[in-house]
Amino acid sequence: MPGLAAEADALVFDKPDGRIVQATARGGLERRAVFDFYDSTLPQLGWRRQSAGRYVREGETLGIAIESSGGLITVQFTLSPGKS
Repeated sequence: MPGLAAEADALVFDKPDGRIVQATARGGLERRAVFDFYDSTLPQLGWRRQSAGRYVREGETLGIAIESSGGLITVQFTLSPGKS
């Protein structure tokens, strides 16, 4: 997303039932703008919104969690095996 800078320390784990990926990005955006961006962008990539910050696609679940501190937000993305 424009306005977010990805951190270099993404974690990737391969498991027999699927992969787990955790990545973090930071920026000076509003929480609502981040959720609005992913709510409109992810369906174009085949993701279905289940609830705020939770999307599913082909046996995987994508979670987006946001924390605010000092005018900046930290966005945690977690991709894991899950129900579609």
